[in-house]
Amino acid sequence: MESRDLTKLIFVVLWVKCFVSCAEDPHLTRALQLMSETPLIDGHNDLPWQMRLRFNNQLSKVDLNTYNGTHTNIPKIKEGRLGAQFWSAYVPCASQYKDAVRQTFEQIDVVHRMCQKYPNVFMFASSSQDILDAFEQNKTASLIGVEGGHSIDSSLGTLRTMYQLGVRYLTLTHSCNTPWADNWLEDTSSEPSQHNGLSPFGKQVITEMNRLGMLIDLAHVTVKVMEQVLEMSQAPVIFSHSSAYSICNHKRNVPDHILTKVKEKKGIVMVNFYNDYVTCSKTANISDVADHFDHIKKVGGPEIVGFGGDYDGVTRLPQGLEDVSKVPNVVAELLRRGWTDEDVKAALGGNLLRVMKKTEEIRDSLRSREPDDAPIPYEQVENPCRTSYGYDVPNRAPVHLLSAVTVLLPVAFLALSHE
Repeated sequence: MESRDLTKLIFVVLWVKCFVSCAEDPHLTRALQLMSETPLIDGHNDLPWQMRLRFNNQLSKVDLNTYNGTHTNIPKIKEGRLGAQFWSAYVPCASQYKDAVRQTFEQIDVVHRMCQKYPNVFMFASSSQDILDAFEQNKTASLIGVEGGHSIDSSLGTLRTMYQLGVRYLTLTHSCNTPWADNWLEDTSSEPSQHNGLSPFGKQVITEMNRLGMLIDLAHVTVKVMEQVLEMSQAPVIFSHSSAYSICNHKRNVPDHILTKVKEKKGIVMVNFYNDYVTCSKTANISDVADHFDHIKKVGGPEIVGFGGDYDGVTRLPQGLEDVSKVPNVVAELLRRGWTDEDVKAALGGNLLRVMKKTEEIRDSLRSREPDDAPIPYEQVENPCRTSYGYDVPNRAPVHLLSAVTVLLPVAFLALSHE
């Protein structure tokens, strides 16, 4: 079957499913109508990481029209009315101080190639206007977020290069400290604080992100880092995939006093669907997820809430939200709870568009500012895999293993021959 015929078949199937389900649920009918008027913008999806795990980034070996081994594929995207997606360029903390930068660039490359392989479905986007343009063309705007500050290897030059390649947010940490920021695990008392939040270089990163127009993502950081960034950032901040701490007391979620500060900063918290962050247990349902939307709306207003499902990055999802096709069910539940059309449209995409536009305005106002080229102090990043070229210290270049063997073998041979 040709791709065009397959697309037609998908639309017929979706129309039939919609006709049956909408006839039974007027709230779902209204949800789908609102989603046809305002793009659903999701803050975090790990499909690119699944492409690495399952296919070693060989997109030639998978067809997203038919592959069903992930939470996300093209039919599910269409059924879920996904207007825009921040695809995660994620690499594990184990890559820190090793090959994190290379691996992250490969994940950025995967997103670009997804857009090239499926041009009728995905449109690469790097601005708020791009999202609106893609929506007009009935395509899913595809943006990139880098999940973890370890991916820049404490380099502002690397940060800038990623921005030039289309990266539009950086999650300051994942589940490990960087040499300049503390991660959320410190709030569980399982790790000691290294920087009391942000180091001086960490504050340079925030300032440079404002200058670039890159969104600052506070998912995965300590409360101290949240407070510091909310205080110093000129632009609004995001939580790309976090929920409400008062509903589920998990340290990956956002406490009420931070929700209040996010409101003051005019930022956004994009609700995560992972069961462990929804109910603090292994099971959850759509109503449990809606409780987080309700609480964030109650504390910070409808203007700070959004969607950050974390599909393909988690192992457990609520009943009724098993993949991206099911997201309209959440919208229907919010309407069932009395959310107005305006509130729903804000949560769907209006809030994130506002945050992006404001961040772009801050960027434009800072055009005359020179890029920050002050490097992190060498002693803060010194390790056996790092050279010191450019620093005013003796270079301690790591010895390559093969070089060491080449040098040591003759010495060992001579020692043996003299016994």
